[in-house]
Amino acid sequence: MAEPMPPSAERLCASAELAERGRGVLFDLLLHGRPARGFALRIDGRAVAYLNQCAHVPVELDWREGEFLGLDRRWIVCAVHGATYEPGSGQCIAGPCKGARLRRIALSEVDGAVYWHSTPDLRPQCPAAAAAAASPT
Repeated sequence: MAEPMPPSAERLCASAELAERGRGVLFDLLLHGRPARGFALRIDGRAVAYLNQCAHVPVELDWREGEFLGLDRRWIVCAVHGATYEPGSGQCIAGPCKGARLRRIALSEVDGAVYWHSTPDLRPQCPAAAAAAASPT
Protein backbone atom coordinates (compact mmCIF):
# COMPACT_ATOMS: atom_id res chain seq x y z
CA MET A 1 0.00 0.00 0.00
CA ALA A 2 1.34 3.45 -0.95
CA GLU A 3 2.12 5.88 1.85
CA PRO A 4 -0.25 8.84 2.10
CA MET A 5 0.99 12.15 0.74
CA PRO A 6 1.98 14.60 3.50
CA PRO A 7 -0.31 17.62 3.98
CA SER A 8 2.43 19.89 2.58
CA ALA A 9 2.17 18.18 -0.85
CA GLU A 10 0.59 20.14 -3.70
CA ARG A 11 0.03 18.40 -7.04
CA LEU A 12 2.13 20.10 -9.69
CA CYS A 13 1.75 18.02 -12.87
CA ALA A 14 1.74 14.57 -14.38
CA SER A 15 5.22 13.04 -14.44
CA ALA A 16 5.04 12.81 -18.24
CA GLU A 17 4.76 16.62 -18.50
CA LEU A 18 8.39 16.92 -17.39
CA ALA A 19 10.41 15.90 -20.44
CA GLU A 20 14.14 15.34 -19.94
CA ARG A 21 15.80 18.79 -20.21
CA GLY A 22 12.60 20.14 -21.74
CA ARG A 23 10.37 23.10 -20.97
CA GLY A 24 9.81 23.84 -17.32
CA VAL A 25 6.45 23.53 -15.63
CA LEU A 26 5.64 26.80 -13.85
CA PHE A 27 3.56 27.08 -10.71
CA ASP A 28 2.33 29.94 -8.55
CA LEU A 29 3.09 30.13 -4.86
CA LEU A 30 3.50 32.60 -2.02
CA LEU A 31 6.97 33.50 -0.76
CA HIS A 32 6.68 35.11 2.67
CA GLY A 33 3.03 35.83 1.81
CA ARG A 34 3.77 37.51 -1.54
CA PRO A 35 3.02 36.07 -5.00
CA ALA A 36 5.96 34.30 -6.63
CA ARG A 37 6.55 31.51 -9.11
CA GLY A 38 8.35 28.23 -9.04
CA PHE A 39 9.40 25.94 -11.85
CA ALA A 40 10.15 22.27 -12.24
CA LEU A 41 12.41 20.49 -14.73
CA ARG A 42 13.50 16.92 -15.33
CA ILE A 43 17.29 16.65 -15.18
CA ASP A 44 19.07 13.30 -15.55
CA GLY A 45 15.81 11.47 -14.90
CA ARG A 46 15.04 13.36 -11.67
CA ALA A 47 12.42 16.06 -11.16
CA VAL A 48 13.85 19.24 -9.60
CA ALA A 49 12.18 22.54 -8.70
CA TYR A 50 13.37 26.01 -7.85
CA LEU A 51 11.98 29.42 -7.05
CA ASN A 52 11.85 31.31 -10.35
CA GLN A 53 14.20 33.99 -9.07
CA CYS A 54 17.82 34.66 -9.95
CA ALA A 55 20.25 34.51 -7.03
CA HIS A 56 21.84 37.80 -8.19
CA VAL A 57 18.79 40.06 -8.62
CA PRO A 58 15.26 38.85 -7.82
CA VAL A 59 14.03 38.62 -11.43
CA GLU A 60 12.45 35.63 -13.12
CA LEU A 61 14.93 33.43 -14.96
CA ASP A 62 13.03 32.17 -18.01
CA TRP A 63 13.78 33.83 -21.34
CA ARG A 64 10.40 32.72 -22.68
CA GLU A 65 7.69 31.34 -20.43
CA GLY A 66 8.84 27.91 -19.26
CA GLU A 67 12.19 28.10 -21.07
CA PHE A 68 15.01 28.01 -18.51
CA LEU A 69 17.73 26.02 -20.24
CA GLY A 70 20.18 27.51 -22.72
CA LEU A 71 20.20 26.51 -26.39
CA ASP A 72 22.41 23.49 -25.66
CA ARG A 73 19.90 22.41 -22.93
CA ARG A 74 22.82 21.99 -20.51
CA TRP A 75 22.51 24.94 -18.07
CA ILE A 76 19.80 27.12 -16.54
CA VAL A 77 20.58 30.62 -17.82
CA CYS A 78 19.12 33.86 -16.42
CA ALA A 79 17.47 35.78 -19.24
CA VAL A 80 18.35 39.16 -17.70
CA HIS A 81 22.10 38.96 -17.14
CA GLY A 82 23.25 35.50 -18.12
CA ALA A 83 23.99 33.96 -14.71
CA THR A 84 24.51 30.26 -15.41
CA TYR A 85 23.29 27.54 -13.04
CA GLU A 86 23.89 23.80 -12.84
CA PRO A 87 20.33 22.48 -13.22
CA GLY A 88 20.64 19.49 -10.89
CA SER A 89 21.90 21.47 -7.91
CA GLY A 90 20.96 25.09 -8.64
CA GLN A 91 24.59 26.15 -8.07
CA CYS A 92 25.61 29.29 -10.00
CA ILE A 93 28.74 28.39 -11.96
CA ALA A 94 29.22 31.61 -13.96
CA GLY A 95 28.05 35.19 -13.88
CA PRO A 96 27.55 37.88 -11.27
CA CYS A 97 26.34 35.51 -8.54
CA LYS A 98 28.92 32.73 -9.00
CA GLY A 99 28.87 30.46 -5.96
CA ALA A 100 25.28 31.32 -4.96
CA ARG A 101 22.37 28.91 -5.44
CA LEU A 102 18.82 28.97 -6.66
CA ARG A 103 16.23 28.35 -3.94
CA ARG A 104 15.28 24.66 -4.18
CA ILE A 105 11.68 23.58 -3.73
CA ALA A 106 11.19 20.02 -2.47
CA LEU A 107 9.43 17.64 -4.85
CA SER A 108 8.19 14.10 -4.74
CA GLU A 109 7.03 11.89 -7.57
CA VAL A 110 4.35 9.31 -6.78
CA ASP A 111 2.07 7.23 -9.00
CA GLY A 112 2.79 9.22 -12.17
CA ALA A 113 2.42 12.66 -10.61
CA VAL A 114 4.83 15.31 -9.33
CA TYR A 115 4.09 17.15 -6.08
CA TRP A 116 5.80 20.16 -4.53
CA HIS A 117 6.06 20.58 -0.77
CA SER A 118 5.31 23.80 1.05
CA THR A 119 7.43 25.17 3.88
CA PRO A 120 6.67 27.92 6.42
CA ASP A 121 7.84 30.57 3.92
CA LEU A 122 6.73 28.88 0.65
CA ARG A 123 2.98 28.27 0.59
CA PRO A 124 0.39 27.43 -2.06
CA GLN A 125 -1.35 30.36 -3.64
CA CYS A 126 -5.07 29.79 -3.15
CA PRO A 127 -7.32 30.61 -6.15
CA ALA A 128 -8.97 33.55 -4.35
CA ALA A 129 -5.57 35.11 -3.55
CA ALA A 130 -4.40 34.63 -7.14
CA ALA A 131 -7.55 36.32 -8.49
CA ALA A 132 -7.17 39.24 -6.05
CA ALA A 133 -3.49 39.70 -6.98
CA ALA A 134 -4.36 39.75 -10.69
CA SER A 135 -7.25 42.22 -10.44
CA PRO A 136 -6.56 45.96 -10.77
CA THR A 137 -7.02 48.06 -7.63
